[in-house]
Amino acid sequence: MANRSHYDSFLDRSKRIMWQDDCYMDLQSSSSSPVAQTDTEDSVWIQQHQQQFCRFSTGPFLQQMITHLKSMNVLSPCEEARIQRAAQLADQVTALISVLLSGKSSSGFSVMRHFVEKSDSLEAQLIIKHDVSVQEHKDVLLRRCGEHRDKVNMSHLCLLLVEEQSDLQQKEHDLMQVQATHGNQRRLQKELSLSTLLEPLTQASTSPRLSLTIGVAGVGKTTWIRHLVRMWSRGAICPDISFVLPFSCCELNSLEKVSVEKLLKMAFPHLPEAIVLSSSCRSLLILDGLDHFRSTLNFTETDACSDPKKEVSMAICWIVADTLKFIIQSNQGSQPNLPRTCTELFAHFCLMKAEIGEPRGRESVKSELLHMSNRKLMWSLARLAFNALVRHKYSFSEQELRAYGIDQALQQCSLGRAVLKHEESLISTVYRFTHLCIQEFFAAVYYYVSSKRAIFDLFSESTVSWPKIGFQNHFRNSFHYSQKDDSGHFDVFVRFLSGLLNPNALTPLSALVALWKDDGSQKAWAAGFIHSLLSDSGPLVSLRSVNLAYCLYELQHMELLRSVEEDLRQGSLSVKMCRAQCVVLSFLLHVSPECSLQTNLSHCLNYSSVKSLLPQLLYCNHLRLENNQFKDDVMELLGSLLSAKDCHIRKLSLADNSITNKGVKAISRALLVNRTLTSLNLRSNNIGSKGVKFLAEALKTNQALVSVNLQNNGIDKEGAHAAAEVLKCNRNLVYLNLKKNLIGAEGVKNIAEALKTNRSLKTLVLCSNQVGDKGTAALAEALRANHTLLSLQLQCNSISNKGTAALTEALRLNHGLLSLNLRENSIGVNGAQNMAKALYKNRTLQELDLTANLLHDEGVQAIAGAIKFNQSLRSLHLQWNFIKSAATKALAQALLHNTALQLLDLQENAIGNEGIASLAEALKSNASLQTLCLQGVSAGTAGVVALAESLTTNQSLQSLDLRGNAVGIEGAKALANALKTNRTLKSLNMQENSLGMDGAIFLATALKGNTQLSYLNLQGNGVGQSGAKVISDAIKNSAPGCDVHI
Repeated sequence: MANRSHYDSFLDRSKRIMWQDDCYMDLQSSSSSPVAQTDTEDSVWIQQHQQQFCRFSTGPFLQQMITHLKSMNVLSPCEEARIQRAAQLADQVTALISVLLSGKSSSGFSVMRHFVEKSDSLEAQLIIKHDVSVQEHKDVLLRRCGEHRDKVNMSHLCLLLVEEQSDLQQKEHDLMQVQATHGNQRRLQKELSLSTLLEPLTQASTSPRLSLTIGVAGVGKTTWIRHLVRMWSRGAICPDISFVLPFSCCELNSLEKVSVEKLLKMAFPHLPEAIVLSSSCRSLLILDGLDHFRSTLNFTETDACSDPKKEVSMAICWIVADTLKFIIQSNQGSQPNLPRTCTELFAHFCLMKAEIGEPRGRESVKSELLHMSNRKLMWSLARLAFNALVRHKYSFSEQELRAYGIDQALQQCSLGRAVLKHEESLISTVYRFTHLCIQEFFAAVYYYVSSKRAIFDLFSESTVSWPKIGFQNHFRNSFHYSQKDDSGHFDVFVRFLSGLLNPNALTPLSALVALWKDDGSQKAWAAGFIHSLLSDSGPLVSLRSVNLAYCLYELQHMELLRSVEEDLRQGSLSVKMCRAQCVVLSFLLHVSPECSLQTNLSHCLNYSSVKSLLPQLLYCNHLRLENNQFKDDVMELLGSLLSAKDCHIRKLSLADNSITNKGVKAISRALLVNRTLTSLNLRSNNIGSKGVKFLAEALKTNQALVSVNLQNNGIDKEGAHAAAEVLKCNRNLVYLNLKKNLIGAEGVKNIAEALKTNRSLKTLVLCSNQVGDKGTAALAEALRANHTLLSLQLQCNSISNKGTAALTEALRLNHGLLSLNLRENSIGVNGAQNMAKALYKNRTLQELDLTANLLHDEGVQAIAGAIKFNQSLRSLHLQWNFIKSAATKALAQALLHNTALQLLDLQENAIGNEGIASLAEALKSNASLQTLCLQGVSAGTAGVVALAESLTTNQSLQSLDLRGNAVGIEGAKALANALKTNRTLKSLNMQENSLGMDGAIFLATALKGNTQLSYLNLQGNGVGQSGAKVISDAIKNSAPGCDVHI
């Protein structure tokens, strides 16, 4: 087909012999008339432009065509009616072309084409010129993109779409963005390919769409833009976009006033403005480098300008890497003093760039060794940077550079090449600092030097202002100017200015700038001044006030910063935090990943301090606000915090406060929009069933929260019913704690019914809820159907043998439950026997807690018989169950066969030496048991000696608890001898065992050859203070890695 088409086109071209520009002879068919040939061409032209006709025709334009065709007698009223019957405008255009194709007259297409070509309407221009203009524009963009050789292959990379635009990211300096997020990725994000970049995010998205790509300098934003333009120009993405119009904000900064029409003529002279600006064309406007734009941009609140002729006003990583590399290489053979502040870092950066090509040793370079051009350029750049920063100007023309004495020669010196960037375009040639931070640093250097001798306000653009004499007045004025500027443009500037009072920052700069020396008095004064601002920084701790703490850090005045950090880590902040502490705390949340990862503000806040800290608590990950006596008014504040788009909080603990259902209502409203919080702890409040209902309504919508703790909140069966409704519809909640409430059997029945269909909940805590046998039976019924619940906690619920019978019957069929807690109930021998029958069948249960029941020897013997065969159980708690030696012997026999059990708890049972001896014998061959709890089991010397003998051969036991027995000196001696050879035991608790000084010394000396034991408790053994010191010193020398309590 391709060859035939080419052959036909060849014939088509060769059959024409040109006589004049507008006529030719047809050699192929002498019988065809010129009129017929013209009609054929017109028909082809119309069909080639049919898509454009359908896309760009408007109602009035179509009606004008129809009227013209009727006036030329090529369209009948009947055919017009047929066209009008089509529902959509595009269908009417298609119908018109179909009518002309099937019409008797062959001149219809000629008339239609003539009408379009003679029309001066926008629709006609779009039909004729659109495709040609688009292709020409693509060719131009491809040529421009070809001038840039990007080092990174972007073809397989994706952007990260952050759901909801961040207030912080919209407004702040990129240095602040890195510090506030610690370089971490935001959780609410997903990969977004270029092909889907411009698709509507929701059905409610309207034009014009705004997309903001955010990242620190050097991350690849401009490279992505070039990649997008290149892909569109090749037709690989976004075919529905007619024109992509990329602009650099640095170029736009050179223009004072410009209209859209004029801007298009300057940047893209090949494009017809009328077509590009038509509402029928989809155009993509790209602004690269918004952080360098001199005017404030607010796309969300500014009214759109619909007049294209209206003129409107236009307004860190590589630095760190290069500088540190330079410092380390310059101090080969010695330990380098690395910069501790940003000011020190940028000072070394300037020195490094000024010294490129100069030899450097360990001694500091003298000023006369540096080229004078760098000194002159440093001061000229500093003047330019400050004066431009005051006017929010970030790009400069060559004429402006010359006005500050920066000629081509200075631009080409080493420092000039490092800090100035030169960019050319069709619009203009501009210069800018390679990073905004560099401009701010140079501005601070100028202000620092000038403030010593200036007599007028340096921030005033007027030559006359109120006198300001002396450094302190100017320093105070700079902070006043910074605090007054809501945009935050001077925050980093005052940080650098404060940092220049640090002698470590002045040393590298002394070779480049004539600096005045400070004897320390100005630094001390500045620290006091900043402290005073900390205490008077307004009702809220804003980013402006947090910047004051940054200034203290740059100044290296660390007393307050270290004090608050230490108190925060130890959980010992004062009961009521002062204003300065709140600001410093906010600073720590910005800069310290450790502090923000888990922030313990328990027992130290009130309503006022929460209100002041509110904007900065956004950056916490795990926020603990326990035991603060918070009432419902604080919950309103926290609700607003959780509703914020920048909220990072994942875990929130409000335990032990005074929150009622009103407070929970505020939190619940926030949960309707919050998508970061995964854990909410409301333990020991007073929310009641009404509060649970509010929370339940939110959880029906919220899909982020996975853990909820409602322990001890006065919740009755109505609240349980609300919780059950959540379990029926919520598919993400995995942990629900309802311990110590008033749910009762009826409430548990509702929850059990929900569990039959729920497949997400993994842990359900119903301890101390008056569940009883009826409630237990309902839960047992649920376990027959639910195989996804992993842990069921039923401690202290008056469950007897009857309830246990139903539960154990379900365990025979259930193959999902891993942990079952039945502590402190009324389970007797019969219940234990039923549990044994379940353990014969069940192959999934791993943890079983039967502490403080009424099992006796007979019941435990039944369970021991099952353990011989059960190979799934890992942990068995039998504390306080009236067990004696007979049951212990049965358990020992089970251990000879069982290879799965890792923990056995037999505390507070009258096992005696006989029972201990049987366990010891089993340990000689058992290779699975890791923890053995034998506190208060009436063990004497004989039993412990047998146990010690087993430790010489046992290779699995890691923790042994023998508290509250009567081991004595001989028992201690036997254990000491065993420790000399045993290499698996890591924890040994010998508390309150009548060891005396001699017994304790035996155990202490045994550690000399034992490096595995990491915990030893010898408290309550009559050692005395002097003996404790002797033993402690001996252990420090022989086993420094062992944690010993004496």
